[in-house]
Amino acid sequence: MRITEVPYPDDIVQRFAPLAQQPWAMLLDSCDIGGERGRYSVIVAEPVYRLWREGGQTWVAGPDGVARAHPGEALTILRQLLSRLPVPENRPADLPFVGGAVGYLAYDFGLELQEIGHPGGGALPEISLGIYDGAYVVDHERRQAWLTSLESTARSRERWSYWADHFSRRPAESAPVPPFRMREPVQAHWSWADYAAAFARVQDYIHAGDCYQVNLAQSFSAACTGHPWSLYRELREVNPAPFAAYLALPQGAILSLSPERLLTLRDGLLEARPIKGTRPRLPDPDADLRMVEALLHSPKDRAENVMIVDLLRNDLGRVAATGSVTVPELCRLESFANVHHLVSSVRARLAPGADAISALQAVFPGGSITGAPKHRAMEIIAELEGGPRGIYCGSIGYIDVAGAMDMNIAIRSLTVENGRVTFWAGGGIVADSGAAAEYQECLDKVAPFHAVLSGKTMAMTDTDVSRSET
Repeated sequence: MRITEVPYPDDIVQRFAPLAQQPWAMLLDSCDIGGERGRYSVIVAEPVYRLWREGGQTWVAGPDGVARAHPGEALTILRQLLSRLPVPENRPADLPFVGGAVGYLAYDFGLELQEIGHPGGGALPEISLGIYDGAYVVDHERRQAWLTSLESTARSRERWSYWADHFSRRPAESAPVPPFRMREPVQAHWSWADYAAAFARVQDYIHAGDCYQVNLAQSFSAACTGHPWSLYRELREVNPAPFAAYLALPQGAILSLSPERLLTLRDGLLEARPIKGTRPRLPDPDADLRMVEALLHSPKDRAENVMIVDLLRNDLGRVAATGSVTVPELCRLESFANVHHLVSSVRARLAPGADAISALQAVFPGGSITGAPKHRAMEIIAELEGGPRGIYCGSIGYIDVAGAMDMNIAIRSLTVENGRVTFWAGGGIVADSGAAAEYQECLDKVAPFHAVLSGKTMAMTDTDVSRSET
């Protein structure tokens, strides 16, 4: 492996900006939040292999760029592709990623894993993963940055000088992208009556004993124009999050401002950090503190969180060393720019013979965005929501060539493709939930998106009016 330290970036988005229009360029962005969960950011581009799954068929494109259909299970193919990269022996101990898989699994791929009928019709593939033989890795805690290369192909060896120069010099002004604008106001795909009817059906299932909790979600969308990179930069300013990401794909772009980790694996230790329980942030400090107290002392929110912790203990138990599953944190308060959350931690030691991919398969999709029990909750979600969730509640992150992994849960995430921006919001429904409160929680979670996009809609309208008057 070749590795060199390069200057620490004053602004990670400036480093990524020249790549933002390049398909398969990806930014895993901790937004410099700080702490263990906000320590690293990663930039990758020009994958050696590309793997995607669409309509039940897995495709792989290699260094020759030719896409070929592959039979068999997608995650097995992923494991095979990762095995083609050399595993370096001289990597620095602090670097979590030097090369491997980066990309996403859509929520709807989880339906396939659970053997539940797939609704179809998603705009993006169910899986899109690039296999990269190098990376630009930033450690925000130590304020250091490195460029790595596994040099698995002649092209990667040839490109080393280019990337070393790119990340060593001050960022040049990148080519401007067309400003992101809305062609129309954002529309909810469900009316209040639609949501209330679906909520009532969930309550029927809970009281019938089918499930304890269901994460019911609704989508929002609108026609748009311009480049999504400028939208990501603005959303990042108003809603920074430790598991943010920007993925440039041939079909469109994924913008994630997620606060939630699905699963990490490092040095044989697994950790999941489910979020359950939400209150909005308020500008008045006293009112904001009352929100905190209400969340911390809410039996309903605590019960929701504990249900999902139990589910994750069971999921992790399938790949954990016997007796190693623990819950070191239960219903801890974590506050973000726009909401307060209750967050728990479930940890386990990886069992002999298991790896990152088998661990990911054991927990995907995350229980905090399905409900409990998972399989039945997902069946109810598929019935009531009636269409694909896409990236929403899927997972974005990396699997390192040596087996380390860090994957988010893609909540607070948007897709921009074919001239439309789409995002979702949901919440866990239990027996004592109220429809109005759950509906409002959905709106609280994506309020920053609505605020930014509504401003862009107004700007577009003002321009159109001035042109028509002219």
